[in-house]
Amino acid sequence: MRLCSLLLLCLAAYLSSSYVISPPHMWTKLILTHHWPSTFCGMEHPVCHPNISYWTLHGLWPDKGIDCNSSWHFNSSDIEDLLPDMKKSWPDLLSPMKYEWHKHGTCAAKAESLNSQHKYFSKALELYHKLDLDSILTKFDIIPSENYYKLSQIEGVIENFYSVKPKIQCVHPSKNAGFQILGQIEICFNSDFTLLDCEKHLTTPKGHLDNHIAFDKTSGFSVCDQDVPVYYPTPS
Repeated sequence: MRLCSLLLLCLAAYLSSSYVISPPHMWTKLILTHHWPSTFCGMEHPVCHPNISYWTLHGLWPDKGIDCNSSWHFNSSDIEDLLPDMKKSWPDLLSPMKYEWHKHGTCAAKAESLNSQHKYFSKALELYHKLDLDSILTKFDIIPSENYYKLSQIEGVIENFYSVKPKIQCVHPSKNAGFQILGQIEICFNSDFTLLDCEKHLTTPKGHLDNHIAFDKTSGFSVCDQDVPVYYPTPS
């Protein structure tokens, strides 16, 4: 009986220390998501800017957790200085900022580097500008066109320049359409904001593989098919 009690105490201590090291919803990967406005607007989203001719920021999503702290209310005055940049770089977020903060920001805030509204939104903007995805695609002649691309062409440019593998998502109009529409590109970061392959599984502090994936999937987007031509639509 005494031995059993001792074992239970040891187990409780282990679980307690594991909780401290790896608390619930502690993420291991950040997903910086860009979308192409023409494709996004073609999916009939209520807040939309189809005439924008550059890739816009869609979100900065930790790979774990959702609505992690409902008591942490959004306050727009905390990010007032960021609004001019957000209007240009993150235009579809101007209305649902509160939603983005509650759903993703409060989970990202588990890390000290993102533990305020200003840190979260400013870091997303910083990473977006640092990557400058739109300029890189243009530089290597991946531009909106009536012609079709191979998915490997788009992937190749991103992988060769950033040295990491992105996740590229498309809209598939129908099984018989014969093409897919480029819509969303995810580029991923470690917790220290270094670039990371989006499909890479990380080891958690407890030694387990992290198999979580991005959970905020825009309705209609799915991973592009390698064998189907990609249409990169011109702005409306």
